[in-house]
Amino acid sequence: MAVDPRHVLAGILTLTMFLMLGDMIKRDHFDSTHPTVHDTKKASDHTLASVAKGADGPWKEDEEADESQGYVTFSLTNGPEYHVSQIADAVVVARYLRATLVIPDIRGSQPGDKRNFKDVYDVEKFIASLDGVVKVVRSPPTEISARNLAVVKVPNRVTEGYIAENIETVFRTKGNIRLVTYFPSVNMKKNKEKTSTDSIACLAMFGTLEPQTEVREVVDSMIDRLKTVSRKSNGQFVAVDLRIDILEKKGCHGNGASGSKSCYSPQDIALFLKKIGFEKDTTVYVTQTKWHSSLDALKDFFPKTYTKESIMPMEKRDKFLNSDTSEFEKVIDYYICSESDVFVPAISGLFYANVAGKRIASGRTQMLVPATIPGSSATSEEFMSHYVTKKNHFAYSCFC
Repeated sequence: MAVDPRHVLAGILTLTMFLMLGDMIKRDHFDSTHPTVHDTKKASDHTLASVAKGADGPWKEDEEADESQGYVTFSLTNGPEYHVSQIADAVVVARYLRATLVIPDIRGSQPGDKRNFKDVYDVEKFIASLDGVVKVVRSPPTEISARNLAVVKVPNRVTEGYIAENIETVFRTKGNIRLVTYFPSVNMKKNKEKTSTDSIACLAMFGTLEPQTEVREVVDSMIDRLKTVSRKSNGQFVAVDLRIDILEKKGCHGNGASGSKSCYSPQDIALFLKKIGFEKDTTVYVTQTKWHSSLDALKDFFPKTYTKESIMPMEKRDKFLNSDTSEFEKVIDYYICSESDVFVPAISGLFYANVAGKRIASGRTQMLVPATIPGSSATSEEFMSHYVTKKNHFAYSCFC
């Protein structure tokens, strides 16, 4: 397959950025690199910028300054769009507390549904990316068990103020904690002012998680297949987050407060793509795993419409599509949607928000948000994601 030079350049720029960002964090130069840090109102006197400078309180320099103060454990849940945020929150908390971060396990929605981190993600990459930022261990000491871990709830996009007020005292008292991230809302917008945790959150969100080798190979083979059948469009394809089980849920029925829909059916997507100018032989990938009769409406407009089942190598289907959980399916969708030429979120929510962040990080900003188009045609520019047109995604805090 021909290599797209734009993707090569984006990869080089992204890698260079992370090397610089990691070095900046490790040297604790937030104060000189981000002067706005000191302009931000703090709920706590010991900011990340002052950790290495011997601030008063628990961060003051003494013989224990470089020693771990305890362990932070957590689990990844609900799919990769949640994993990105859960990792970022855990790293921010562990950094603030000078704690050792334990590599998480991965848990599904059913009791007993549990995987090792290494089954899905590259462990060595994860550890190396955080070297000098937080200490990471593969498993906690044998003396630490669920019985002596204090469970602490953490809101997504956790702040220093929240850690100081709700987590630090528990951690100092108990010595070890287990984080449970909850999502009060889908919030991936850029902060109005830079905070002292932005650099760490950036590194954690965009520089730590990579699929393990076999998962990466499956994703690459599927992308290769999609590009191969897209010869008439120079190997370009559209990825649509369209899952029938989500569309059938109550939250997808009716219009939102502003009159706009939060979910779009296969028929809606077909009409939308056609009216903004996509040709009949455009290749479309949908996140639905197996074919569903409702997808016929999309295939009628765009015959080259594919699900995972139709393009995954036959020998990989038992492991990745017929397992007891949908974890692999979600991870595959996340990376294909992040790397497609165009991304269309038929469903609003965290998947869209975090795919948008990853696409912005790699320079793939072609994201079109569906809408009902009166009349026969419209331009795609009118439907570009506000995350891009307004540059209001958190990723822009990292890549500007």
